[in-house]
Amino acid sequence: MITQILHSDDLDFLDYISKKYSNYSLANHKNLFLEVRNLPVNIFKESELFLQEFIKSKKLYYRKVDDQKSDIIFLIDSLETLSNYFQQIILIKQNVLAQEILGAINNYSEIKKFQIGNKVFSFDKPYLMGILNVTPDSFSDGGKFNNLDDAVTHAIEMINDGADIIDIGGESTRPGSEPVSAEEEIKRVIPVIKEILNKKPEAILSIDTYKSKVAAKALEAGVKIVNDISAFTFDPEVADVCSHFGATAILMHIKGTPKTMQTSIEYKEIISDIYDFLKLQIDYALGKGIQNIIIDPGIGFGKTVKDNFKIVKRLKDFKSLGYPILIGVSRKSFIGKTLNLEVEERDLPTAAIEAVSILNSARIIRTHNVKNGKQIIKLLIEII
Repeated sequence: MITQILHSDDLDFLDYISKKYSNYSLANHKNLFLEVRNLPVNIFKESELFLQEFIKSKKLYYRKVDDQKSDIIFLIDSLETLSNYFQQIILIKQNVLAQEILGAINNYSEIKKFQIGNKVFSFDKPYLMGILNVTPDSFSDGGKFNNLDDAVTHAIEMINDGADIIDIGGESTRPGSEPVSAEEEIKRVIPVIKEILNKKPEAILSIDTYKSKVAAKALEAGVKIVNDISAFTFDPEVADVCSHFGATAILMHIKGTPKTMQTSIEYKEIISDIYDFLKLQIDYALGKGIQNIIIDPGIGFGKTVKDNFKIVKRLKDFKSLGYPILIGVSRKSFIGKTLNLEVEERDLPTAAIEAVSILNSARIIRTHNVKNGKQIIKLLIEII
């Protein structure tokens, strides 16, 4: 089963959830929802006594998925009140559903803290990840940093401008791009990683790859984070590599592959679908012994323009997964298509979307323009 806390400020979502539960009064709810999907029938039955209380008071609706599972949705007025209620339940008797709901509420309310390299990331404030593409064909900076000296100089500049992490990629994952071999990717990124660490030994570097061979070579060279656009689905051995090196893993949602992801884009309910994918991959990572996990809903990776705005608007709906949220909107095509701007004209609207993302709970901003990002964070720290 999967449990998610959802906000009621999106009309498309309210329409979806009303139809799903065949009850249009759900569209009038003004606070939070808590949905448990694929609740096994035996857990439903052992919880039926207290579930009936919620059903009678019209604070819970349910629907059968099949003979073995149901979906249920609570209408929440106060997370604190709901948490207190379920704490009382488990004081009387252990109950799997009550524990599951309390876990989601705790995830939503608490902020995880990681040590990555020699730095503690508290995530009570946002952090900056500077993008360094060592590729000939990335959509924004392809071909600019193919030369070792240029790549290292740019990385050092971003660190000096305030980047907390440098994310280094050796393969373009723009829509329609062709994959390159692991050997070619290694040839592009490893000299850059070694030279950055030679000049800035304290730098925290991330490797942007979905290949286990590349991840292993990068971690051997001193990288601390693996940023996998497929969340271990393209090459599951990346998880073993991360576990072996004690690396932090960034798990991103993608629909399809970079070559196919924009050709057929359909979701039942985009936020819930992405949430369920990330939950499965988080459980897979935890099963491999990976402790530090960051989640990324994958702006632009198998999403329409409207989908991307929807994700930014509803970022808080990922909080009950319990892991820091990374967002990467920098110079992406949904900005260009909306405003009719070329890539090099998108830094100002990028800054606006990054600011909204931070207000909606993003805690790592992956960006090309680190100076802008640093200014945004300095301002928003006074607000969040």
